[in-house]
Amino acid sequence: MLFLQSWMRCSLVWILFCCCLPLILLAVPMPPKGAGATNHVCKLEKIYFQQPYIRNRTYTLAKEARLLDQDTENRFIGQQLYVNVKESNRCYVMKSVLEIIMKEVLSNLKNKNPHIHEVIHFLEVLRLKLHGCKFSGHREHVERNLAEMKNRMKQLGDNGKNKAIGELDLLFDYMEDACTEGPKKGGHKKNH
Repeated sequence: MLFLQSWMRCSLVWILFCCCLPLILLAVPMPPKGAGATNHVCKLEKIYFQQPYIRNRTYTLAKEARLLDQDTENRFIGQQLYVNVKESNRCYVMKSVLEIIMKEVLSNLKNKNPHIHEVIHFLEVLRLKLHGCKFSGHREHVERNLAEMKNRMKQLGDNGKNKAIGELDLLFDYMEDACTEGPKKGGHKKNH
């Protein structure tokens, strides 16, 4: 008799569990379709871009490199990178640009500027923070835009590397705009 009572109690609990679980799952709000595109991994804290010291170092470094830039026709960082790219994927695009510049330009830089290592360290921190940022959707446009940027950089040789350093201020502004929430600085409207 004791066995029968315990079995019935377990069965009753199991039945209640099976009946209530679907109702509980239905009551939990689901994220809207496509909400995964703006996941928290593709966001940076605004505070990274509000440090006057590193902003000043980055802008100064870019300004010094632009003085040596012989090519005024090309721009690596600009709205052309966002052609056919949803706004929710722009941080991924800027993360990819950052990775290209870190690998192709800054990793083996022989620049004598005393502040370049501070800027490189800052950019490395941003790169690590965005490590898990993934693209959502079709990547063909993004890959094509990034490949064009990389090809132009290689065609320009050393001047391409110098140009990339000269656009670190644009990278800073575009990353702030694409990867943070809240009021945007709007630095991508800046011309040089």
